[in-house]
Amino acid sequence: MHWGKLPARGPIARNSLVYSIVVPAYNEGRNVGRTLHALSETLRGEGIPYEIIVVDDNSVDDTAEVVLNCARDLPEIRLAHNSGPNGLGRAIRCGLGHYTGDVVAIIMADASDSPIDVVRCYRKIEEGYDCAFGSRFIAGSNVTAFPPVKLVANRIVNHALRIMFFTRHNDLTNAFKVYRREAIDAISPLHAAHFNITIEMSLSALIRGYSIATLPISWSGRTWGQSNLRLREMGRRYLCTLLKIWFERLLIHDDVMADAEAVEHAQRSERKAS
Repeated sequence: MHWGKLPARGPIARNSLVYSIVVPAYNEGRNVGRTLHALSETLRGEGIPYEIIVVDDNSVDDTAEVVLNCARDLPEIRLAHNSGPNGLGRAIRCGLGHYTGDVVAIIMADASDSPIDVVRCYRKIEEGYDCAFGSRFIAGSNVTAFPPVKLVANRIVNHALRIMFFTRHNDLTNAFKVYRREAIDAISPLHAAHFNITIEMSLSALIRGYSIATLPISWSGRTWGQSNLRLREMGRRYLCTLLKIWFERLLIHDDVMADAEAVEHAQRSERKAS
């Protein structure tokens, strides 16, 4: 099925894009410090210009204090506060309202994502891709400590998404993904308040014809604390988001593509003017 594609981009100069990392954090005082230091060390080592926006999602532990302590040594780190109700989606939306870079990555605060993979995704954007999706379930990936029940649910949901959207991407629910600013602008405003934002972002980019690279990644379950994902609670939210985007693709795809093309045109005009 042909959905339409946006114009292809060519490769760009190495390390010429500012990389924004959005890190939502709820009660991650024991994890967020090592996550930020590992990210900063790796990005600095690669010479990538970057910023890290940590969104404190109304934590009741010392998450904000830990982030501010890190920022004293690492000026690229900024702390933002989600002023509304808690929720991963709300925290990510807050972070996307604060980033200033050309490329943005969503990274978990619990050190489950590898900084090396963060760099590898950035390099794919440099090659000309609009998005880079990390997959835990293709050749070359390495996954440890994935809770068995959540693993089974993950594979069922992702298989259903592949069938419904005729796509080869097999880890669309994974939060770790990287987007050009143009893609974020086109899929905004986002509405999901919880973990369903993962498919709102990935499926919205997919149906708009953005070029997507899939990379095998390393992923490890948390060593401290408890995941905030509750399968029973999230099911209805995932279903609502899934059906919304599926009907957008089915019924109003011409309007979806027209809006995406308008964003691309505006961004090109802005770059020429500058």
